[in-house]
Amino acid sequence: MIDDNAQVSAEFLFVFGILIIVVMIAIVFAAGEHELNLAMSAARNGAVEGLSTSSCAIYPINTFKEYETAKSNLLIPYSVEIINVSYSDLGYDANYDKKRIQFKVYAKTSDRFSNDELVSIGDRINYNLRKSIAMSFNSTQATNKLYNPVFSPHYVYTTANVRWV
Repeated sequence: MIDDNAQVSAEFLFVFGILIIVVMIAIVFAAGEHELNLAMSAARNGAVEGLSTSSCAIYPINTFKEYETAKSNLLIPYSVEIINVSYSDLGYDANYDKKRIQFKVYAKTSDRFSNDELVSIGDRINYNLRKSIAMSFNSTQATNKLYNPVFSPHYVYTTANVRWV
């Protein structure tokens, strides 16, 4: 009588080893995707928060004084709608040793604003977008007071100017 138990154990160990390798590869891929999903969620929340504070004319005192003299239209509540928030992978950034992601916000308004006023609204949206990402990854200490750029474990995030449609 020949005992075949050793053959079954060897096959089991081989299949189990392959399964472990596949799971490890899947975890690495899923972790990167989770990081981007978290950043996108934070970006959307930050853009909405920036739009809310800006459209309700809630500003820091120095910004309020600047707008009082040069951009008085921004001191009156107004209506702006965010159409889309998207990101582009700009490839590897050797300066930071991370992949670079750039967010872009598309927005529209029916109110009449000058280009300078639209830039100010867009800056407020982008500032809050970056701040939200920094707070999500607890990286506020690793960036400057404008949260530009923002860091996560595998990515560095920036924003493009808001595109008005």
